[in-house]
Formats: sequence, C-alpha cells, structure tokens
Amino acid sequence: MKTTVTSLLAAILFLTASFVSHAADNYPSRPLRWIVPFSPGGPSDIIGRFFAAKLSDALGKQVVVDNRGGATGIIAFEIAARAVPDGYTVLQAGASGLTTNPHLHAKLPYDAQRDFKLVTQLVAMPNMLVVHPSLSARSVKEVVALAKAKPGQLAYASGGTGTSNHLSWEMLKFYTGIELVHVPFKGTGPALTSVLGGQTQMMFSNMLPAMPHVRTGKLLGLAVTSAERSPAAPNLPKVAESGISGYETTSWHGVVVPAGTPNAIVKRLYTELRRITQQPDVKDRFAADGTQVVGSTPEEYTATVKSESAKWAKIIKAAGIRPE
Repeated sequence: MKTTVTSLLAAILFLTASFVSHAADNYPSRPLRWIVPFSPGGPSDIIGRFFAAKLSDALGKQVVVDNRGGATGIIAFEIAARAVPDGYTVLQAGASGLTTNPHLHAKLPYDAQRDFKLVTQLVAMPNMLVVHPSLSARSVKEVVALAKAKPGQLAYASGGTGTSNHLSWEMLKFYTGIELVHVPFKGTGPALTSVLGGQTQMMFSNMLPAMPHVRTGKLLGLAVTSAERSPAAPNLPKVAESGISGYETTSWHGVVVPAGTPNAIVKRLYTELRRITQQPDVKDRFAADGTQVVGSTPEEYTATVKSESAKWAKIIKAAGIRPE
C-alpha cells in the first residue's frame, strides 16, 4: 500500500511538472489581463496602458488593461492574489499595495510578501507639489506659513489613504507640524481634477499627469519630492531646499504575478519588460514628464520593496496614520 501511494504521488508530481513545463513552453497562447489598481486617467493608468501595449507587441498576444480602483489598491491586489497563477494575470503594483498598506491595515485580504512574485520595477518618479493658482502661496515655505496661519482650513487632495501623494503630505506635516484637511479620492486622476477645479487647493501629484497642467498654467508647480531636482523641471526646487532637511519621497510602479506562477513564465515576462524599458523611445517618452524608466531585476525590485516598506513603517507609526 505504501509503495502504491508513493508511486501515485510521484506520478502526480511528474504530470504536474510536465503540464507546467508545457504551459510555459507555449506561453502565451491567449490574451493577458493587466490589472491597474487605480481609476483611469491617473499616472497608474497612463503607465499601465503604455506598457501593456508594448508587452502586447512583444508577446504577440493582446494585453487587456483592467482598471480595478478603490481602497488604495487593495481591491486589485486581492483579485490578483486569488487569480490562477498561470501567467495570464499580471498586476501593476504601485508602492502603496506592497509597502504601505501592510502597515496601515491590521488585516488585509492578501499578503504582500507571500501572495506574489515580483517581476520588475517599471518606473520611478518624484511627486510635485502643485497648487491651484487662486492659492496665495508660491513656495513650500509659503504653504507651510499659510497652513500655520489657518490651521485645519487648507485642503489637499490625494489618490487615497496610503498612496505616495498622501504620504508625501504626512511626511511634510511630520516635519513642520502643520494641520491640513485630507480629501482622498479613488486615484490620482480624480484628485488632480479636484485641484484643477479649485475644490481642493493643492496636492502632491505624480509628475506624469501634473506636468501638462503646469506647462499651461492651470496649476502652479512649487517643488519636487525627490532627493535631486528633476531634469523635467530643473527650475523647481526640492522640498528639502525649503529648510526641511531629510525630506525625500518617490513614487514607483512595477509588475507582480500570483505567487504560484511558474518561474519560466516570470522569466519570460521579465525578459520582455526589461527589453521594453531599455528602448530609447520609451525612456524619452517618460523622461519629458519627470519619470525614470527602471527595468530592474526581480532581486533588485525585492530590495526596493523591502527598503521602502521599512521607511514608511516608521513614518506611518510616528505620524499615527490610520485608514480613512
């Protein structure tokens, strides 16, 4: 009996391995789903649609963008975590889903470390402090001074609690002690629309969607959140240049797949996406809007996630941030 059971298990393992190998060899044989964790119109959507189209050309199969906004990416991450791990569901992972949500929520419907395999970091970008032209402040120092003169009266928009454009404000509040009203939206796109319309006075927006409005004067750009000035807006100072030493945040997007996805398929996705990120036209397309194309290895991506997670864990705890 023991010998029979052992033989059956061995046969099952052999058949499973053969099936996985065959599936990887013939990958892809049908369209892929590319899940974007935020609503259309924001930087996640812009980036996702661009890379999905490029990946579609590279694989010879359609890559369909599926926007699943809400709950700071939690909805999309849960869908991806529960998807069949066959390489036909890929998730565009923003920083919030992997590095801040685990520190903001006592219980999540997914495990950021256990439920995914990291493929590559696609891009990294600073946020830009933008204000509606009706706001009298024209620098970070003036925003801080105005907020101190009117505690709890100025409102800023964000793409949701725990997003990079929310936490950029929390870091500023931590360093300066100002009091502001947080108005979260389901993505950067709707948040930016509220600032454009004057419903909220300001936000730390990803540079990609904000730059066109700054160029036309519909919004005023005051500073960038990166450690260095952005080549796309060299005249804008860093927030740290306003006397806030140590201030630095960046936003980024990468690709992950369900944890059980065969390594051969993960390698294929990484190889194709890496090749795409190295194309000069891709780098040029994003550089104009202050976005750095990365294309890191899975190991480098993992190191970035660990480092960012540790940094934001400290800020979230010190600031006492809770989901809204």
